[in-house]
Amino acid sequence: MSNSRNNIAANLRHLRSVNRLTQEEVAEKIGVSRQAVAKWESGETLPDILNCEALAELYDVSLNDLVRYDSEAEGFPIPPKNKHIFGVVTLGERGQVVLPKKARDLFELQPGDSLVVLGDSSPAAPGIALVDSKSFLRMTGQAVESIFGEKGEK
Repeated sequence: MSNSRNNIAANLRHLRSVNRLTQEEVAEKIGVSRQAVAKWESGETLPDILNCEALAELYDVSLNDLVRYDSEAEGFPIPPKNKHIFGVVTLGERGQVVLPKKARDLFELQPGDSLVVLGDSSPAAPGIALVDSKSFLRMTGQAVESIFGEKGEK
């Protein structure tokens, strides 16, 4: 229980800080006293489940992450709801990338599944994203299929 208490306290302190809120503002938003927020953040007491739900909603994190996420063990701060950092992968000699097992499991990816590779080459925010091809086609419409082919053959 001590570890959960420490996780909750650390997560609450971090989330309030990154959201640039005072303890008074958090207390007002969820309907408790500033002292209650201070005790939760110090680990002296724990918020009840209804307050945990309100805090998770306020900070846009999952209730599970608010209570269980250990940023020291993960090496990253608590992520927003439905956002994930799976770690670092190395690009192979021929451009191959092995997706972390945690990512494959979460998205139920199997060998042979098709992914769309998207890129942004702007100097301000360069990046690459992988999107399940079926989801991409649902989002963009079937017209894209005629451009790229069903499995990205072109």
